[in-house]
Amino acid sequence: MDRITHLGVYGVLKKNNKVLLIKKGRGPHTGKWDFPGGSIEFGEAPYQTLIREFEEETGITALNGTIKTTMSYTLIWPFKEDKLEEMHHIGIIYDVELVDETFNLRTDGDGQDSLGAKWINVQDLKNMPVTPFVKNIFG
Repeated sequence: MDRITHLGVYGVLKKNNKVLLIKKGRGPHTGKWDFPGGSIEFGEAPYQTLIREFEEETGITALNGTIKTTMSYTLIWPFKEDKLEEMHHIGIIYDVELVDETFNLRTDGDGQDSLGAKWINVQDLKNMPVTPFVKNIFG
């Protein structure tokens, strides 16, 4: 079994008792709801990752972020049909505020990791399939 470490940056954007989440389109959490975010590209600062991932997955380009926390977890998942992978997922979690509330929310996905973004009532999260990061923040 392969063992990998994945480092990602994610943003928590709340508004009117709702949180903006994306539905995962691939990976170990396919079909679950997660914070917008993703992997840091080579040479990219974590804050640049936050800005890029928010634009790709939600369409939001004007935001401010402040580091909220870091967290991690491990899991084993079927990476390929005949191969398991053990992943150590580390997340840098930002609190996000909108700078400009004029945007077209990307509800159709980014063609990669996200199947689309959606505002979800915080109270509804306990009955939804969510990632460990979302569960840790809102659990």
